[in-house]
Amino acid sequence: MTMEPLDNIAHPPERRSVPAADGYELAVTLYDAGETDTVVLVNSATAVPRSFYRRFASHIQKHGWHAVTYDYRGIGESKPASLRGFDATMRDWALLDMTAMVDWITEEIRPSRLFAVGHSFGGQTLGLLENSHSIDAVVGISAQSGYWAVQGGSEPFKVRLIVTVLIPVLARLFGYFPWSRFASGEDLPKGVALEWANWCRNPNYLLDDDTLPLERYQALTAPILAYSVDDDDWGTSRAVDDMMRAYLNVTRRHIRPADYGLQRLQHMGFFREGAEPLWQEVIAWLSETVRPAARRRGGSPGATAVGTEAAGKG
Repeated sequence: MTMEPLDNIAHPPERRSVPAADGYELAVTLYDAGETDTVVLVNSATAVPRSFYRRFASHIQKHGWHAVTYDYRGIGESKPASLRGFDATMRDWALLDMTAMVDWITEEIRPSRLFAVGHSFGGQTLGLLENSHSIDAVVGISAQSGYWAVQGGSEPFKVRLIVTVLIPVLARLFGYFPWSRFASGEDLPKGVALEWANWCRNPNYLLDDDTLPLERYQALTAPILAYSVDDDDWGTSRAVDDMMRAYLNVTRRHIRPADYGLQRLQHMGFFREGAEPLWQEVIAWLSETVRPAARRRGGSPGATAVGTEAAGKG
């Protein structure tokens, strides 16, 4: 089956259905690049459907690597007819959905290199996966702590109101959280919204939740490139630093839109049209960090040394 054909691509994107770890069917799109040893798994931000990452995924495909996008349960084409009463949590997105996608890629596609690109939530929670050893390198885009007090600009006031009042009240009232009425995102299952709000009220965000398998963060030894964006009030440099301290092998890169000829990026612009220079930067870093000959399935990948850097100042 095909989806949204794109010009100049031999293999149009293919819709797939992949069972999560508990059997729940997830909507998936495979951007097949033909003969290649590399797959890039794109993990979405909260309330963002996989279709938003279409241009980025097709860019990866044109480069000659497979790309895979998917919708978490309750989002996009992985949601039921009604969210009212639908049972899902944020930990389900990581422990059941994200975990299953890594397994599906390693078992069905069997690449010699598996890279993960995680946007916001999609980069925050990779450390919870029991199969994170299958991932060779990670790029996190604004993969930040969601604690309200580390947001920038006017966001602390707004986020605190949302996570202490609006989500607890409206999620219980409606049986789901009508996020689309407050922001450019999809509505959230009740359990997802309540768990997210709970994390956002805590100074260490999800790292304060001792019901999660937090020890797994130390098992993810793959190199990580973690971006913060200068005009992103949701993912400030401090917020990204606070989240990335859970991981072991992190290179930090803080970017300014003007350095790439862009007027703004904010929280979503990294994946919008016009950000292609950043996509090329991601590809270059992944290519250099884990070379095909250095791949060792089931263990830590061979990689160049990583440390701390900044694009531009600040």
